[in-house]
Amino acid sequence: MFETYVNRWRLAPDGDPIVTPGSRLLPVRLQDGAPAMLKIALDEHEQGGNRLMAWWAGEGAARVYAQEDDGLLMERAMGTGSLMRMALAGQHDDVSHIVCATLQKLHRPRAQPQPSLVPLERWFTDLREVAAQQGGLFLRCLAQAERLLATPREPVVLHGDVHHDNVLDFAEGGWRVIDPKRVHGERTFDFANLICNPDLPSATDPARFARQVQVIAGAAQLEPRRLVQWVLAFSGLSAAWFLQDGHRPGAQHQLKLAELAAQALAS
Repeated sequence: MFETYVNRWRLAPDGDPIVTPGSRLLPVRLQDGAPAMLKIALDEHEQGGNRLMAWWAGEGAARVYAQEDDGLLMERAMGTGSLMRMALAGQHDDVSHIVCATLQKLHRPRAQPQPSLVPLERWFTDLREVAAQQGGLFLRCLAQAERLLATPREPVVLHGDVHHDNVLDFAEGGWRVIDPKRVHGERTFDFANLICNPDLPSATDPARFARQVQVIAGAAQLEPRRLVQWVLAFSGLSAAWFLQDGHRPGAQHQLKLAELAAQALAS
């Protein structure tokens, strides 16, 4: 799988392959010895993400050295920082400020024509289907999503999956994103997943929730209530995805966040 691109771009393997559901990755070295990462997309969504990485041209995202067909060659994160490690140590404010500064670069308009993108509204088809089956809180999440999608603000090219392990430390290059999902929609959406990350045990802590809404809204110049509304919508969508994948604990985790968001909006 890697051999074609290793030969084409004259790379030297520099570690073991990494397997993800949508791609295969291989640490490599460039001809000058610089560390890089070779990513092979396994489906059209990952291929679209590769094209989006190239379009961002290293502004807020990992720098791309080459992109062709299902192959992407990008710089490798060599810094020692970890947003997840910081979050687990309780440094949530610092994490939020780093992510907000990174997304500010990512969301800037570019002169180049945009690559093919998926409208954010299309993602919520899954929530519509699950809400019709499950009812309850899913219906409230869906109703909120429909209102937000009908009145979009500040549409931008979104990352679509902003969480603690998708914003990496590139040492002198600063913090940059990887693994985008090529979606277009309201800017505020990209900040909801940072609050809802299912891999973060403290995500459902009410105190952390309330604090990070204020920190993120201030750092990113967002309306706090609008951010909470997107959290309600997104947590329902995320829970729907977990249910579709047969992962009920993940769905329950996201529904707890939906409850926090609903309570915040009610008060």
